[in-house]
Amino acid sequence: MDKLRAQEIITSPTMINVTYNGAPIYIQNVDKKNETARIYPLDDPNNEQNVPISSLKEHG
Repeated sequence: MDKLRAQEIITSPTMINVTYNGAPIYIQNVDKKNETARIYPLDDPNNEQNVPISSLKEHG
């Protein structure tokens, strides 16, 4: 995924399925400068982490 698409997903009014290492996640914000995203697994909202945007996968 690229940083522009990640930002579009954040602002989308509908839920878009995105995974990190096969697990469904929610993207909180995008750091365009470092090309990372602040995410958490949908089933574990307290497990926030910063990951490379390129490691996120969108599922349609």
